[in-house]
Amino acid sequence: MRIEKILQGAIVEAIKSLYGADIDSSQITLQKTKKDFKGHYTLVTFPLLRISKKNPEQTSQEIGEHLANNNSDVVVDFNVIKGFLNISISQKVWIDMLQHIDDNPEYGFVPVADDAPLFMVEYSSPNTNKPLHLGHVRNILLGHSLSEVLKANGKRVVKTNIVNDRGIHICKSMLAWQKWGNGATPESTGKKGDHLIGDYYVLFDQHYKAEQKSLQEEKGLSEEEAENQSILMAEAREMLLKWEAGDESTVELWKTMNGWVYKGFDATYEEMGVSFDKIYYESDTYLAGRDEVLRGLDEGLFYRKDDGSVWARLEDRKLDDKLLLRSDGTSVYMTQDIGTAKMRFDDYPINTMIYVVGNEQNHHFQVLSEVLDILGFDFGKGLVHFSYGMVELPHGRMKSREGTVVDADDLMAEMVNTALQTSKELGKLEGVSAEDERAIAKMVGHGALKYFILKVDPKKNMTFNPEESIDFNGNTGPFIQYTHARIQSILRRATEQGISIGDTLDRSIDIVDKEASLVQMLTEFETVVQQAAAEYNVSLIGNYVYDLVKEYNQFYHELQILREEDEKKKAFRLTLSKNTALIIKRGMKLFGIDVPDRM
Repeated sequence: MRIEKILQGAIVEAIKSLYGADIDSSQITLQKTKKDFKGHYTLVTFPLLRISKKNPEQTSQEIGEHLANNNSDVVVDFNVIKGFLNISISQKVWIDMLQHIDDNPEYGFVPVADDAPLFMVEYSSPNTNKPLHLGHVRNILLGHSLSEVLKANGKRVVKTNIVNDRGIHICKSMLAWQKWGNGATPESTGKKGDHLIGDYYVLFDQHYKAEQKSLQEEKGLSEEEAENQSILMAEAREMLLKWEAGDESTVELWKTMNGWVYKGFDATYEEMGVSFDKIYYESDTYLAGRDEVLRGLDEGLFYRKDDGSVWARLEDRKLDDKLLLRSDGTSVYMTQDIGTAKMRFDDYPINTMIYVVGNEQNHHFQVLSEVLDILGFDFGKGLVHFSYGMVELPHGRMKSREGTVVDADDLMAEMVNTALQTSKELGKLEGVSAEDERAIAKMVGHGALKYFILKVDPKKNMTFNPEESIDFNGNTGPFIQYTHARIQSILRRATEQGISIGDTLDRSIDIVDKEASLVQMLTEFETVVQQAAAEYNVSLIGNYVYDLVKEYNQFYHELQILREEDEKKKAFRLTLSKNTALIIKRGMKLFGIDVPDRM
């Protein structure tokens, strides 16, 4: 049982005994005592004054005395600072808590039961006209980490991906390949398929802009007029109409080029260490969505404008009306998302559907929820949009069509090479074989990338700085990884000296504040994992592990471990070190980060 629960129970009993009032433990607010004050937990007594009918200091004093007199095996001391009661916990409790953690290899994680609530998490959602880039990296890492955090809380999770494999953007790449590709393939060019197709997306934009400029200069047209007279854009739209009509040659080209891209995506996902349980394709789901829109039109739920386009009327829901089918009958993103949602809830008994999508789509998901509700789907109002901020580089935003993005593949390769170079310069890889050097560099490089992105509150925009992320000091993945390796080195030396780690701890030893503080931090892991899931905020995991690592490094520098002469204290500190490493490893696993045993 968590020490907070024990304390809450004792405080509930104290209030009953002192003031004759029955209250629920949820009404007891406990905080970690600030470092400037003596104590481990602080009770905020202001909410209890209506029960005690006394001032804050007197109420705190009475509760403190009752706890110390009646729960001396738990509470050994207290002090009162205005309306705050600072409580000091018995050394034996901290030893027992460490023993409990040591006896539970999966401490902090809840086993997943067969009947647990089912969460579906959508992430990645790439377009097949370009490779995955840095923006996708944040999306993918957030989705994967959120899925792992939910599973750690005992939820069943289906990780899903919707591949945007149709639409005008796809036709732009196809058209450019037809015009200027000269039959190029991934094999003939030596390029990954997604990179090859991305090149043609950029090429289309370059030719389109040149055409626009020519039309504006030669005919004096506005930008909008030039777009309407663009031959390239007209050809792309014609290709989309052919595709939706099932034109054989168009569909065959689409299948071939998409196949190249899928193979490229799979290689990137594998390198990143992420996967999916179910993949949906917009080329399938838009049909289901179109059927639902037409059903809504037949039932009078939607309306058709004079130009033939179909719309949802949302004025009574305080939103602008939403286009669902264009005048030429082609679908929009909303159409696809309607179909995808229906197919998913048909396929799985989903309790909660979570969309990991950037905050520029906040309005889109608000509208999607309302449109699904209009269509009569019970799940419409229960959709969760995991909205996150944009990620930029120090030199600014990226644009796929202009070719200014940072490809995920290039970024990961750069991170590994930087990790290898930095580790060698710092002497971290001395005595390590060339093969192990590369493996550790990959672990550190990927860890630096993942941690730097995931440690930031998802709601915030962020700037990714590769150089800062690879630093072996400060709030970085390599700093955490290096601390784990340091602990493993200590444990190896203990084993070499014939010291047994993990035996039953002696409850009679005296532990110092730094040891108690570290145990207290270990006990908080369970709460942090629960909070990260409840708030859909995986950054709480990173912040916790970083604080834990800082706390351990202070413990390491202030106290002897292997040189400690008292064998019982040595055993305690080794067990404390072992479990700190396990919690670090478990926390980083939720980020998809491996931690090395040697470094």
